Amino acid sequence: MHDYDIIVLGAGAAGLFCALTAGQRGRRVLVLEKSNKAGKKILMSGGGRCNFTNLDVTPQNFISQNPHFCISALSRYTQWDFIALVERHQLAYEERKHGQLFCLNSASDILAILLDECDRAGVEIRTRIEPHSINSRPGEHGGYEVTTTDKTITCQSLVIATGALSIPTLGGSDFGYTLAEQFGISLVPCRAGLVPFMFSDATKDLCERLAGNSLEVTARCREQSFSEALLFTHRGISGPVILQISNYWLPGDTLTLDLLPGLDATRLLIDARANSGANRLKTILQRHLPRSLVAELQLLWWPESGDRALAEFSDASLKELGERLNNWILKPSSSEGYRTAEVTLGGVGTQALSSRTMETRHQSGLYFIGEVVDVTGHLGGFNFQWAWSSGYAAGMHA
Repeated sequence: MHDYDIIVLGAGAAGLFCALTAGQRGRRVLVLEKSNKAGKKILMSGGGRCNFTNLDVTPQNFISQNPHFCISALSRYTQWDFIALVERHQLAYEERKHGQLFCLNSASDILAILLDECDRAGVEIRTRIEPHSINSRPGEHGGYEVTTTDKTITCQSLVIATGALSIPTLGGSDFGYTLAEQFGISLVPCRAGLVPFMFSDATKDLCERLAGNSLEVTARCREQSFSEALLFTHRGISGPVILQISNYWLPGDTLTLDLLPGLDATRLLIDARANSGANRLKTILQRHLPRSLVAELQLLWWPESGDRALAEFSDASLKELGERLNNWILKPSSSEGYRTAEVTLGGVGTQALSSRTMETRHQSGLYFIGEVVDVTGHLGGFNFQWAWSSGYAAGMHA
């Protein structure tokens, strides 16, 4: 009674994985992708190497209004299952810090695996097709009608894997949200995640002068903290530590940076005064921080004392400087927004979905998976694992 058993909207990580899983069950599957090729975001991920999962996946690595929602899908298709898949295809990969797994050669290797598995499972993929309207079909057999420019295609189950608002140049859009609202599903407000920060005050000029410099810091915001590399850019600050903490930052919030993580800066300076009192303060700090950053900090925090020997600094002044080094407070004017954001926080509310199957509770045969759902992973392969796990959950049931 239907042209296909399943139509999947979106040929990204979640959509392709759902399609191949359903195809392996003998389901007739069609994937519709509006861009000119499948998996564009996969190809650019991880600097072109695709951080496809992480060795240490836990629910604590994900953000959602319902933090327990992701548990079922993550436990039913784990990182070890996906690792077994890439090893079966003899993909060369490497482990980097924090358990991150990357392709040794190219992200295209991951896409090739997904497309090969889809092909073997008889999945049909059509690109350059954007649905104009989607409607549920009344009657005994139900299902859905997907109307494109030249035809209407019917299916028993419809899976929405259209991604979210991040990186619109790679196809990011609000299509999935609009469809959710069409079917009466509530949305969690969206905002850009895993995104660099910008500044509009004097900090912008400082960052521009330091552009290209990086260092290990601890960043804190809203009782969350991450320790990773920070990168100064022409617009502000970026790097893994900033992308991580950006998931918790809201406009108006301050950000605290510990420039000497693991060190008590006050004790460091007081001990240096006792042992190397003839040295200048910047000489001591250049042993731990980039020279150009120390020069900028001197202009900010001790501009009148740059030529003084460390022995001339009082305990109080060294304590004040130590506090600033361990707690540099910055106030971003904004993030860079969806243009460069790796993910979108918020989305389709999980209360409307089954955590076991990703099917909507009040609309039979309609599924939402991947980034369109209000589940967002930390940096480090977690968002790809959510794509595999949520895609598998829907593919096993649709």
